[in-house]
Amino acid sequence: MSQKIQVANFAALGQVIDQAKVDALHEAAVEAVEKLEKGTGEGNDFLGWLHLPSSITEAELTDIEATAKALRESCEFVVAIGIGGSYLGSKAVIEALSDSFDAYKPGKCKVLFAGNNIGEDYLAELMDLLKGRKFGIVVISKSGTTTEPAIAFRLLKDMLEKQEGKAEAAKRIVAITDAKKGALRSLATQEGYKTYVIPDNVGGRFSVLTPVGLLPIAVAGFDIKALVAGAVEMEKDCDDNVFTYAQTRNALYQAGKKIEILVNFCPRLHYFAEWWKQLYGESEGKDNLGIFPASVDFTADLHSMGQWIQEGERTIFETVLSVGDQTNTVVIPSDDANLDGLNFLAGKRVDEVNKMAELGTRLAHVDGGVPNLLITIPALTEQYLGQLIYFFEKACGVSGYILGVNPFNQPGVEAYKKNMFALLNKPGYEAESEAIQAKLKK
Repeated sequence: MSQKIQVANFAALGQVIDQAKVDALHEAAVEAVEKLEKGTGEGNDFLGWLHLPSSITEAELTDIEATAKALRESCEFVVAIGIGGSYLGSKAVIEALSDSFDAYKPGKCKVLFAGNNIGEDYLAELMDLLKGRKFGIVVISKSGTTTEPAIAFRLLKDMLEKQEGKAEAAKRIVAITDAKKGALRSLATQEGYKTYVIPDNVGGRFSVLTPVGLLPIAVAGFDIKALVAGAVEMEKDCDDNVFTYAQTRNALYQAGKKIEILVNFCPRLHYFAEWWKQLYGESEGKDNLGIFPASVDFTADLHSMGQWIQEGERTIFETVLSVGDQTNTVVIPSDDANLDGLNFLAGKRVDEVNKMAELGTRLAHVDGGVPNLLITIPALTEQYLGQLIYFFEKACGVSGYILGVNPFNQPGVEAYKKNMFALLNKPGYEAESEAIQAKLKK
């Protein structure tokens, strides 16, 4: 029988809240699930992710795998162009499943990312790497006009066409975009690109289990069918875990714990935390409400942020991602001189030391007034990552409704864009430009 991820309160929360405070939110959590299932809550036009895993067909996954295989076989590099939810989900899964030093090992098609920043040096260095090399592009944008990916796509498309010719370049460009409208859809139709659709009812931060995430993950060589199967397992049965997480974090927030730190003791999970931060930050941070999502990589950050977490302002709680089985086995050897004093560890696996560091840290932080939630992941495999993705997505919807916000919009994201366009003198932004200039003169 398949294992599943598990969520638990690691230690008594009595220093901050008692279990009754958590239990008091159960009715609100049940109501939130009902809003999701019946589509009666705010943002109900963006609930396509809720039953997405079970609705993906074998034929759809096989088609994505075939496209990924064709790109791998014709390219040294495939550049996934997107920002926010259009890259973080695939980046999170690829990093979690990859050999940590894969980038330095030849002979395998590498997935690179662009369009998630406007760094000139980054783009110049990427283009220098790709010069004269066989590469392909997966461009991800609903509209095709989002500034960061649009700039990257314009540059890399031009480069690919000059290197290979327009006809060959078109074979190596895949567009993931709107079904019918938008600049990218028009271009893809005109140039004959292979395309996949971003569903209208799935927001970017919930899109990792659509072609947005699945195609780059498949290009990297990972099993997207197992990933989706894991998500289906959670879709069928995750509410107990969802209730534990959503109720506890909201009870802690009500008690003044305004910051949640997602903790990992596995370096491969760094980008999973980045995906989680967007999911929760963009979903809950509105109406002057919301837990601030932060993350740390332990044990490395115990030597930088550990002091603040242990003894700083008591406005934080931690959610710890604990990975069970490791992919590899490394045993610490004995040393005759024992100058480092580590012979007491001889014969132990490195992971045993890491697990004791994890347990010791959780104990220390709870003693220091930092409540802990514990999420146990049996292993870093496609199946368990699929479970974890769906769990966090559903818990996010439930938690947002408990908080009292619409978890599926992001009105504040547009503010910086208006200012940027005005400062760059984009047509149609003349009034905003004048207002900004007036502010800058004060």
